[in-house]
Amino acid sequence: MKQARRLAAVSREAMALGLHAGQKATDAAALVPDLVTADAEPEADAEALRALVDWCVRFSPAVAADAPDGLFLDISGVSHLWGGEAGMLADFRARLADNGLPFRLAIADTPGAAWALAHYGPDGTIASPGWQGELLRPLPPQALRLDPDAAAQIQRLGLRRVGQLMEIARAPLGRRFGRATLERLDQALGRSAEALAFRRPATPWVARLAFFEPISAPEDMARVTEDVTARLCARLEREGRGGRRFEIAFHRVDGKTPSLAVGLSLAGRDARRIARLLQPRLETVDPGFGIESVTICAYAVEAVSGRQARLDAGQDPAVEDGLAPLVDRLVNRLGPTRVFRARPRESHVPELSVGRDLPLETPTAETPPWDRETPRPVRLFRQPEPLEAVIALTPDDPPSQFRWRGRVHRVRRAEGPERIAREWWKQDIGDVSVRHVRDYYRVEDTGGGRFWLFRSGLYQPDEPARWWLHGLFP
Repeated sequence: MKQARRLAAVSREAMALGLHAGQKATDAAALVPDLVTADAEPEADAEALRALVDWCVRFSPAVAADAPDGLFLDISGVSHLWGGEAGMLADFRARLADNGLPFRLAIADTPGAAWALAHYGPDGTIASPGWQGELLRPLPPQALRLDPDAAAQIQRLGLRRVGQLMEIARAPLGRRFGRATLERLDQALGRSAEALAFRRPATPWVARLAFFEPISAPEDMARVTEDVTARLCARLEREGRGGRRFEIAFHRVDGKTPSLAVGLSLAGRDARRIARLLQPRLETVDPGFGIESVTICAYAVEAVSGRQARLDAGQDPAVEDGLAPLVDRLVNRLGPTRVFRARPRESHVPELSVGRDLPLETPTAETPPWDRETPRPVRLFRQPEPLEAVIALTPDDPPSQFRWRGRVHRVRRAEGPERIAREWWKQDIGDVSVRHVRDYYRVEDTGGGRFWLFRSGLYQPDEPARWWLHGLFP
């Protein structure tokens, strides 16, 4: 099959001269001898589209790329921040024009209708709720994003408008032009939903502040962080909701958008507490030549009941007033994997008998209780550490001396052994061996340190005993 150079995109001037995307370059040069072309760069175009999607977060947190040259914004619940859809569209248009980007814009109830109006309808169309069908009628069938073969067949039959397709009964329409044509028509009219791959999770819980002059001073950034957080939390409180994750974005005049995110162990809406979690990290935000607006979004939003004012009302105030804020500070400073609640698991093997839950997760009825008859160290190592220079009176006695991390410990008291074997019923039955048996001892050295150590395997006359340290007692 012969390869041919084709036009990937054309300017408005070239389109007025009869050129179009997909046309052979030789045919285009024959029509326009002085045509100026440049090699297409699809990778650079895709990267530029991703940058534009990230920039559009200033208008909505739910932005989805529509390759190769478009994008969708879900503006449900955010257009009021600009005084309505018309104000939002005007601001969007002005910013795109200031950056020298060609564009066509439209607002509709569905992504399909918005795409059709933006590509084939009057630029800047705002479809009234429920009226996108009437605006789609005069548009060509290609506005429905049809399969090229179906679109070509529809054109051969003389159907020139979407309204003509809407007047055909569904069964004949599907049989003649395929199920995909019905699906595209239903998506545009709102009869069926269309899934979009948003760059960030979609959320209607957004607050925004815009500034008359760009800001960059640290004290100004701290102040606007408090203000925009208070605005969002006030809305959450009115709706009886709280969020578990909050992300604030600082929109710079150069189009870049540095952001910060914090999480809460319990869904909350305390603006002062959330702002305090964000403010220590503001020093990592580069304001560039200034920040012109700031937005904050709440994720994992759920219903939150009001706080109890009485101690006898059945709610423990310590969690919300003391423990939860402490846990949140630790999690956001140390990382979500380093703060957890230990949870017992059904296993007698030490490293398998403890799991990790969220710090303030409430144990369920299926959670087994802690075994008080077999105490375990508060600090259990991820992996047992080898001991050196271990001295024991007899092979089956606890050690009287051992060296750990270069320091010699003399044992004053010892208790044990507690013999633990591997869970052979979960392994290959042929792998049962005394090598997997451990004899654990709780020992205390002359300095008061308490250790949990074990001898690996049963005593073998021809093999030296191997000792390991598995944890520390307080």
